[in-house]
Amino acid sequence: MTLYMIHFNVIMKYSLAVALLCSALLFYCKPPTNKPTEQKSLDGTWQLVSALSITKQDTVVTFPIKNQQVVKIFNQSHFAFFKHDHSRGKDSTAVFGAGSGSYKLEGENYSEHLEYCNARGCENNDFHFTLSINNDTLIQRGIEKIDSLGVDRVIEEIYRRIN
Repeated sequence: MTLYMIHFNVIMKYSLAVALLCSALLFYCKPPTNKPTEQKSLDGTWQLVSALSITKQDTVVTFPIKNQQVVKIFNQSHFAFFKHDHSRGKDSTAVFGAGSGSYKLEGENYSEHLEYCNARGCENNDFHFTLSINNDTLIQRGIEKIDSLGVDRVIEEIYRRIN
C-alpha cells in the first residue's frame, strides 16, 4: 500500500468519527420542544369590540353601541381608556368618557388602580381581572365593585389590537 493510501484511510476513519461525534452532539444539544410561554406584549392601542356586564342573574351587552368607539392604551405600567361618539359631539348622541391609572400584570392576573376618571366616583379604586391575549385579541374578565356607588358586577371586555 502506498503512503498516500494509508493517509487517506486514516483521514477517512477520523472524518467518520468526527462526523458521528458532531451528529451525536447535535442530537443531544437540540433545544427543548417545550419552550416556556412568553409574556405577550400588552403595550399598544386596543379597540373595544364587545363587552357585557353580569349583575346577579342579569347579563347585559354593554358594547357595541351604535356610533361609539372605545380604545384602551397600555404602556409598561399605565393604562388609559377613551370612549367617544362618531358625531364628534355635534348632536344629542354626543358622549365622551375617559380614565387612566396604573396596572400590574402577573401571568393572567391583571389589576388596575383607576386614578383618574370622568366618573369621579370611580377614582382611586382597584379592580382585579384575568387577562388573556391571543394574537390580536385581548380578553379582560373580572369584577367591578365600588361599594360607595352600589356597583357589583362581573364584566367581560374583548379588544382587538389596532397598534
